Amino acid sequence: MLSSFSLGSYLAQYKVNAKNEILAGLTTALALVPEVVAFALLAHISPLVGIGSAFIICLITSVFGGRPGMISGAAGSVAVVIVSLVVQHGVEYLFAAVVLMGLIQVAIGLLRFGKFIRLVPQPVVYGFVNGLALIIFMAQLEQFKVRDAGGHEQWLSGPALGLMLGLVALTMGIVYFLPKLTKAVPASLTAIVVVSALVIGGGLQTKSVGDIASIAGGLPRFHLPLVPLTWDALARVLPYALIMALVGLTESLLTLTVVDEMTDTRGRGNQDCVAQGLANITSGLMGGMGGCAMIGQTMVNLESRGRGRLSGVVAAVALALFVVVGSSLIEQLPLAALVGVMFMVVIGTFEWASLRILRRMPLTDVLVMLLVTLVTAVSQNLALAVLLGVVVSALAFAWENAKRIRARKYVDAAGVKHYEIYGPLFFGSVQAFTEKFDVAQDPAKIIIDFRESRVADMSGIDALHKLTDRYQRLGKTLHLRHLSPDCRLLLRNAGALIEVNILEDPEYRVATSAG
Repeated sequence: MLSSFSLGSYLAQYKVNAKNEILAGLTTALALVPEVVAFALLAHISPLVGIGSAFIICLITSVFGGRPGMISGAAGSVAVVIVSLVVQHGVEYLFAAVVLMGLIQVAIGLLRFGKFIRLVPQPVVYGFVNGLALIIFMAQLEQFKVRDAGGHEQWLSGPALGLMLGLVALTMGIVYFLPKLTKAVPASLTAIVVVSALVIGGGLQTKSVGDIASIAGGLPRFHLPLVPLTWDALARVLPYALIMALVGLTESLLTLTVVDEMTDTRGRGNQDCVAQGLANITSGLMGGMGGCAMIGQTMVNLESRGRGRLSGVVAAVALALFVVVGSSLIEQLPLAALVGVMFMVVIGTFEWASLRILRRMPLTDVLVMLLVTLVTAVSQNLALAVLLGVVVSALAFAWENAKRIRARKYVDAAGVKHYEIYGPLFFGSVQAFTEKFDVAQDPAKIIIDFRESRVADMSGIDALHKLTDRYQRLGKTLHLRHLSPDCRLLLRNAGALIEVNILEDPEYRVATSAG
């Protein structure tokens, strides 16, 4: 049960400037509509399913999530994954996969695996954010297309293109300049209202939300997925559920990290994993698609000064009201206004600082950032992009550390040869470590001093075992000195597999992990 202190802290997250929160929520809801509808059509499902899913996911994550101010919904990164499942097996299998996706995410949160997001290097975060900015930008370009009489998509041209570009530019101008005059109302909401009034009041013919799809309908209802409870059905949905869960949590946790940096606060990753899971379980049981944090809409919310939980709740409730009572008005909103807002989001989302420090970044970090950006933008598989970035960064780190192992050699008055090792002994440095010993020419007794080193893994232990064996074949004795407790534990656990001599010398202090 929550203590009164923690409950009070939670309730305080709803009291962060209610006016700003409500206006930010309304702005975010308007920005959600075209994105969610487009993602639903991409996944070959009804736009109403997408909006209903966004309502559920946004509401639950706003109430229970670990990051106030972060907006979640039916995201494009998840929609890309489910296309083949819907095409091959139908939407009922999608609903089952979404429920399973949520269960996996809840398990990850309860097992506290969300902390592993700390292992993502900063260049990967830069690449992730820049890649998402490119995805958001490219998604807006679709609004500059129309279908001809034959149903084929064509780019806008002539006066229609000029009007669209003019309205987009007007929207961007309002969003950019209004905060310099007043911050009483969100610039994005003002821009949408002004441009919409100009278009509707002036009778201007330009693309509107209704041109994408109708959003009129009702709220989602409870719906158990109509799939057989068999191992075959599980085998069909499990791969999709696992990929969706990982993609969703990757985007959510990295978005959480970005929001933490922007607001100078700290969210709770594991709590957000559980909340995302509960939201997706509910969405699947209500006949909805999966979702996760949406960095574009989160940026709209933050730029509209939404910082607490209320903005997300308002955004979710507004989505529901749009569908139930306000669809006729929302469908008249010009897409140019929403595109202009999202273009400003792209400018705000892109990590321009990463370009300014390119010349000061190590070459490996630059390549990792570009790799993640490219893979994110091209494949839209966020989990793959981040995984590649982490793996490449880890390999580069291992390579750099492998080159740092050194040995200082000397023979003492008793004729014992000492090797003082500097740098970690692990799989990457094993070869360089082995090459530093002159087994044939060394005297009968050799001591390896690990005061400034660590044996980090099984490859290092195996290297010590093989080195010991080489000396023993020549009738020589190898001793290890100043092994830290963690290194001794590794050697003790591997005692049945290797044979090494640890020298107990009272003249020396055994180094500790903290030493």
